[in-house]
Amino acid sequence: MEKKKSIAILSLTVCLLTSACKKDFIDINTDPGQITGDQINFNYLFTSAQLLTSGNTDGYGYEDWRNNLIYSGCMIQHLSSTISYWDGDKYLYNASYNSAYWEKNYPNSIADIVEVLHHVEKDTTQYNLYQICRIFKAFMFQRMTDMYGDCPYSQAGFGYISGIISPEYDQQKDIYADLLRELKDAAGRLDPGKANSIGSADLLYHGDPAAWKKFAYSEMVRVAMRLSKVDPDMARDWVQTAVQGGVMSSNMDNAVLRHENVTGTPVVNGSGLVLLGNDPAGYRLSETFVSFLRNTGDPRLSYLATVCADPLAPADKGDTSFARQLGQPNGYDPPSTDTNSPRDLTNAPNWPGSQNAYSVVNRYTFSRLEAPTFFLTCGETELLLAEAAARGWITGDPAGHYTAGVRAAMQQLGSQAGAGPSGGVIEDWLTRHPYDPSHGLIQINEQYWVAGFMDENECFANWRRSNYPTLTPVNYPGNITGGVIPRRFTYPQSEASTNTAHYNAAVARLVNGDRMTSRVWWDK
Repeated sequence: MEKKKSIAILSLTVCLLTSACKKDFIDINTDPGQITGDQINFNYLFTSAQLLTSGNTDGYGYEDWRNNLIYSGCMIQHLSSTISYWDGDKYLYNASYNSAYWEKNYPNSIADIVEVLHHVEKDTTQYNLYQICRIFKAFMFQRMTDMYGDCPYSQAGFGYISGIISPEYDQQKDIYADLLRELKDAAGRLDPGKANSIGSADLLYHGDPAAWKKFAYSEMVRVAMRLSKVDPDMARDWVQTAVQGGVMSSNMDNAVLRHENVTGTPVVNGSGLVLLGNDPAGYRLSETFVSFLRNTGDPRLSYLATVCADPLAPADKGDTSFARQLGQPNGYDPPSTDTNSPRDLTNAPNWPGSQNAYSVVNRYTFSRLEAPTFFLTCGETELLLAEAAARGWITGDPAGHYTAGVRAAMQQLGSQAGAGPSGGVIEDWLTRHPYDPSHGLIQINEQYWVAGFMDENECFANWRRSNYPTLTPVNYPGNITGGVIPRRFTYPQSEASTNTAHYNAAVARLVNGDRMTSRVWWDK
């Protein structure tokens, strides 16, 4: 399967991302009025939607760099930075960084998925593709609305199809309700008896309806659990529906997009590109994260972190030994800018004498151009089911789901990062760190935070929902939040002038307006 995924990506690279083909591909996607539907291969338009959703629409890690790493990664304290433009470390405001994901995905991946849905809906030969696209679209929009709140949904992507260039912002409450309905209906309609019309152009499951059904119900768990604060009854009912439908049960079910080392194209893992090439010394792992892993003796630390003598040298893979790993505290300036300032890194507690003594993301595993992207996993799903069980929403033992979730998250490093702890090491750690019902919600969501490493936007969303792990905010001068961790991303400033009425209506529904401290609907 992995070989087929690689072939599919390389095929897309050759056919769609070379200069000549890319020009034709862009023409097809941006001006379909000049061609007819039978001239478009909608399979590969779906491929494009999947690939671009991974966070690297421009081939240079644009939105991965800004939203996933600089903001979410630092705010959730997986990462730390003393560099001024890594604004998430100190809750500083950069309008274009906030809007990067929105501005890159609405005209690209979202336009692609809407185009495919519009054209294959009534094509009986593409029956399962239509259902698969509905499911993946739900995944795409959950991420978008979790990041921004109310956003264009029902009218999004219809610029060329229906001439809607100023789409309404649907309320998040309505978006969530429709995501759940779409997931249930599409999963129920998937038909393994229908011909597989997409095959390797589906980079996740090769058009396998059974796999997509598990994805749909596992995504339903994620959507439902996001409602735990705002509508627990609705959350409970939909989690029960998901469990009855059948969720992921092993790492074989994980939604994995395999990347290739084809520089300058979206085929490259955007976060890996930033961490290894574009900005290798701009960040370090956070003291909060490394200390948590060290204090719990977590065997994943050696596969997540490394200490490089010179982070600017990509060939320097560093020292991955557990004992060497050290996290950099958040909220400090570069060393020696002002040694009298308490914010100078040299004045941080336990200053090791050199910034290069702090860990960076492991270069054998995650910090690679070809590192895979995991959209949704069995480990994450089991951990959310553990919380649902702890809340009494589903039958079953919370400890069983918790143990299965942590085990799966540790085991998946073998395919996610290319290496991971052995089965014996994993079982020994689980024996020494059993589920504790008195601290169950804390344990579960701390482990979700670890399992989601490098899927920083998802970790940011689950932290806002659960309030765990407990993070200590920084209060850097000039921050825009009053020293509290932000709660959302702000809308693109261009929306105020190009989609004024709908933008203003959405902003009016936010308490305190379009700010990073305003909370989305489910974050109460």
